[in-house]
Parts: sequence; structure tokens; C-alpha cells
Amino acid sequence: MSFGSWPLIRYAVATMARGMVVHWGIRKQPWDLGLGSWGQFGMEGGVDRKLRGTVALLSMPSRLIGLLRSKLFLASALAVLLAIARHLQSSPTEASNMPDHPPTNDGSWRHQLGSPDFPPEPDRYHLYVGLFCPFAHRVLLTRELKGLQRFLPVSIVKPYPKEGGGWRFPATDEEYPGSTVDHLFQSKFLHDLYFRSDSTYQGKYSVPVLWDKKTNQIVNNESEDIMRMLNTVFNGFLPSNDTARRELDFYPSDLRPLIDEISAWMMPNLNSGVYRAGFAETQKSYEENCRIVFATLDRLETRLSNQPRNIYMLGSRITEIDLKLYTTLVRFDAIYQQHFKLMMGSIRHNYPHLHRWLKHMYWKVVGVKETTDFKHIKENYSKSHADVNPKAITPLGPEPNIEDWTEEDEQWRREAERDSEGLRGHM
Repeated sequence: MSFGSWPLIRYAVATMARGMVVHWGIRKQPWDLGLGSWGQFGMEGGVDRKLRGTVALLSMPSRLIGLLRSKLFLASALAVLLAIARHLQSSPTEASNMPDHPPTNDGSWRHQLGSPDFPPEPDRYHLYVGLFCPFAHRVLLTRELKGLQRFLPVSIVKPYPKEGGGWRFPATDEEYPGSTVDHLFQSKFLHDLYFRSDSTYQGKYSVPVLWDKKTNQIVNNESEDIMRMLNTVFNGFLPSNDTARRELDFYPSDLRPLIDEISAWMMPNLNSGVYRAGFAETQKSYEENCRIVFATLDRLETRLSNQPRNIYMLGSRITEIDLKLYTTLVRFDAIYQQHFKLMMGSIRHNYPHLHRWLKHMYWKVVGVKETTDFKHIKENYSKSHADVNPKAITPLGPEPNIEDWTEEDEQWRREAERDSEGLRGHM
């Protein structure tokens, strides 16, 4: 039997349940089987439950007849029968290849690409992102820098609006440049994808999402998980002569303790910290979180200033720390500073080492600029946070979004690379 049909069965059953709710109305008590308000029968207050049950049972025949006449109920019942038939006709071989993986209790899918249930296969998986989201952006960067575009197609939601159903896809690829239709299902909303994977899902509808086309379900929607999976899992499919991408490792074994240590304080205090400051509901909370953000920037600036020849955060090799930091800092001056009231400083004016690092990432690392869309970034934050920016006006500036890479910057880069080569020669 195929587990792949269970989502359809669950969806149809859920639709039948909605049909019953529509027909009978929403009831607050399990024994209230469609009697409307108890006040209609002069039974407000402490009516005896046995009496309620008796009256309810007497009303059931007529209620059931009405329900069976409901078009929604009948259509849903037919869908259940078709799904069950498909389920029974599936072969045992199909079952072993089509596991059913519901989300964890916190509303996330944390399954591993490369496991027996989800082996790496070209064009088996599909990635859903939003260009505005820093967490989806880090996954998109990994895909781009590792050269996985052929193996992992992508669909991109619009940056706004969010209200009235959550993130949505454009009707055509031309509707909002940079966004795409849902290439798999032509969905209108991102939440349609979540319900395809689990019809009873009640969590948030976020990007990124890694989708398995073979088993028709979400594999993972946690950005760090997806980054690390894409880092290595498709290496065997890269061209044999593409040594650079095959050897590119954002989470190398010798740097993992340091990467984990930095991530442990950078992620909550900066990557997520900007949101804690921006969405704070009290002056005290805002001030506390704002100061944490800038203390973290100070810490990162000091780290780079102590290693002035470091091209990347941890030396001569680009790691996931660079990807995680870039997707926050590239948004900082552009939108976070004014939108989240982070006015104690800017990257370009107050953090010279971080600023040069940011410019190097944007201008000199092929694939980084190509995945950065300032229109999506600015319009998402300014037009989808009505509580922060009720008039939805998108600010101008700063100009330029990223300052130019200068001859002085280039001279520094050449000297840093020369120093790095010299160090490798003595190892």
C-alpha cells in the first residue's frame, strides 16, 4: 500500500468534517449535534447533560438526511473513496519508497536529504523561497554557490501582501519581477503547499521549504538544516571537472566547533535579534534588544579588526557563518535600520571592517549579488508589517544599496590573498 495517498485521504476527510461544520454549525460541546442555540428550546444555563443528549439523539435522523444531501459532503465522500481505492491498489514496492513524514510538534519538518527515505536524486526535489527572507536567502546562496540549479529547481513567492492568506505566488512570472508561479502545483498561496503535505497542519507557513516531488511532501523547512544538506549531498552529481564546487565546504570539519560557537550567539542576538527589537511591544524590550544587536555587531567587528587579513569571517575560506551573516547585514542599512528602529549605527558608517567584508561578499563572490534583490527586500518589510509601517510606504535609500568596491579595497584583497597563499605554503 502507498503511504503517498494518505495526505489525500486526510485532506478529503478534513473536507468532510468541514462540510459537517458548515451544515450543522460550529458547536462548543461534543454532545451538541446540530440543535442550534439551546436558547431556542428554552434551555439556557445548567441544563442536564442527559437531557441534552436525548434531544440531540432525537434530532439526528433529520440532521443526517440533510447532511447526506449536502453537495460538499457528497463530493468529499467521493474523494475519500477514490483515495482509498488508490491506496489499496498501490504496490508494496511503492510503499517502501513513499514514507509519510508529518511535521514535528513545533510545526517544522526536520527530515534529512540523503537519508534512505530521501536519497539525493537530480530534479527529485523542489525549493520554495522568498527573496526577501534572510533565512530563505541563506539557502538560496548555498544552492547558487554550490552550482545546484540544475538539480534543484526553485519557485519564489511574492514579497507582499501577507495578510489574507499568507505568502502567495504571482499568477504569472511577469506579475512581480523576481517572483515565479508555483512551478509544481500552480498554487495561489504557500499555505496550499503545507496542506498538501499535511492537511491537519496548524503551524506557520514559512520559507524556505524543501519539497519531495516523488513522495509529494515537505522534507524540511528549517534553513540551517537545508543549508547543510545542500552543502554536500549533491556533490556526487556535480561535473567531475568542477573541482572547486565539489570541494567547496561551508561546514568543514576542522572549523565546525568554531562555526557552532559563533552561530550559538550570532543567531539569537543578531539574525533573530533584529526582529526582537523591531517587533518589541514595550520601550524596555525594544531598548534591551536593540542594544544586544549592536553589541553583537561590535563583537563581530572586533573579530575582523583583530584579523585584518581575513577575507572571510573565519579566514581565507568562506563558511556558513559568512552566508548567515551576509543575509542579515545586506538588509541592515537597506531596511532594518529605519524599519526596526536600529538607529544606533549603520554598517557603512560605524563598522569599517564589517562594511568591507560586506562589499567583498556582494561584489566579489560570484552568485551573491545575483541572489540579492533589494526591491523584494524593501517592499516586503515596508508593505507587510502594518503594525510597524501602517501606511506601507517604502523608504528611499541608502544610495547606493551597496557601496562600490574601490581600488583600495582591491589592493587589500590582493594582499590578503597573497598572505593566505604564503601561509598555506608553510603548512
